[in-house]
Amino acid sequence: MNVVILAGGPAEELPDFSVWSDVIYIGVDAGTSALLERGIQPAAAVGDFDSVSKEQFEEIKGIFPDLQPADSEKDETDAELALAAAMGYQPDTVIVTGVTGGRLDHYMSALHATFDYQMRYPNTSFFLVNRQNRIRFLKAGGHAVQRDSRYRYISFYPFAEEIRGFSLTGFKYEVADETIPFGSTRFISNELEHAGVVSFIEGNCIMIESADE
Repeated sequence: MNVVILAGGPAEELPDFSVWSDVIYIGVDAGTSALLERGIQPAAAVGDFDSVSKEQFEEIKGIFPDLQPADSEKDETDAELALAAAMGYQPDTVIVTGVTGGRLDHYMSALHATFDYQMRYPNTSFFLVNRQNRIRFLKAGGHAVQRDSRYRYISFYPFAEEIRGFSLTGFKYEVADETIPFGSTRFISNELEHAGVVSFIEGNCIMIESADE
């Protein structure tokens, strides 16, 4: 089962929701209204709702009469509240969207919060997705990757620390037993014809699948 978390980012950044099946939606603040505008009724709504109009909030309250907006002065971000709510459904996959456009501080907080949840819940797959990109986190070990026709390019970055023993097989550019220093951009824009394997022995890796316009 998939949980899709939709925050209130720009509409032009949003992916095609029809590619996902067996989905439960969670609206985050204005993302709740964005779901309703698309004819999607979320299973839950979270946030302080400071970015919706009075009319939009009344519509949301009509669906969730017991809704209590979060305090705007809180320790957790709205994205963190949504991730916590998502885990209540025991999902196989959590997809976070509506967070990559607009304010970069919101994007960075969503990126770090999603990484934290991936580390805490290793049996669940977490993704950040927008119209052109899909981001996931890989921990040390081996990971089989299938080519997805929606994304031509695949890039790898160390997250917070260097990666050791990094190898790629089945990719256009294969490598073996490499060290990727934190801050390196060497492993950008690789390609995959069919299927490949990413493996490394130490560190954490961000894998970004991307498409051109």
